[in-house]
Amino acid sequence: MANAAVLVTVVLWASAFVGIRAAGEDLSPGPLALGRLLIGSLILGAFVLARREALPRRAELPAIIVCGVLWFGVYNVALNAGEQRVDAGTAAMLVNVGPILIALLAGFLLGEGFPRSLLVGCAVATAGVAVIGTASSGAGLSSSTGALLCLLAAGAYAGGVVAQKLVLRTVSALQTTFLCCLVGALACMPFAPSLVNELGTAPAAGVVWVIYLGVLPTGLAFTTWAYALARTSAGRLGATTYLVPPLSILLAWVLLGETPPRLALAGGGLCLLGVAAARRQRST
Repeated sequence: MANAAVLVTVVLWASAFVGIRAAGEDLSPGPLALGRLLIGSLILGAFVLARREALPRRAELPAIIVCGVLWFGVYNVALNAGEQRVDAGTAAMLVNVGPILIALLAGFLLGEGFPRSLLVGCAVATAGVAVIGTASSGAGLSSSTGALLCLLAAGAYAGGVVAQKLVLRTVSALQTTFLCCLVGALACMPFAPSLVNELGTAPAAGVVWVIYLGVLPTGLAFTTWAYALARTSAGRLGATTYLVPPLSILLAWVLLGETPPRLALAGGGLCLLGVAAARRQRST
């Protein structure tokens, strides 16, 4: 079941990079994040009520807030802004540095340990980021800023996952995802007036993409991720998302007709090699 949950998460998160890119043509980063999180909160909240999920203890609230603000709030806004400056495939490759950061944070904060060659994986992934940055710089300042925003999203993603792992020790995957999504939505509430205005002028396709992002990549995929995370180490599970970038590139090519610069593809390949190396070492 955990492997199936990971597969669902990977496929839906890969599609999210394409959805964000498409919806970003009609909605700005903050309102898009808020719209997605509000829909996700409504869907998840309905399931929580139907299942009569127990509320967490006060001791879990700090980690829930950290996860909600970082992963559901900062991550979404930064990624949305980044994808308005770089293509979906490049964004996916940059954010995929997150698993390396998760492995490092999990080693320090969760006691998951530090395999000797984890540093090799970090070095390879860092080289990949540098190559992607070079490709982005050649495309102009906007792309360079987009790359930095995607890296910010990767950092928020890593911190959020580690905090979430702490919560999942005592709280169910569904309840954890709902509460973190709700916290993220509350953190993004300053964008509410802009969301109302932009939805009023957005075409139907843009609205459909927001609904899709809220229901599937947020409501379903974050829950299947939490289900799997409760059953394995944060570092090892994080590394499974190395499948997201190639899937994102394929989907972006099919649905949006875009591909990253060739140099960015080479850098993405290095990122994937680094993450794969880290995953291999963590499983031994």
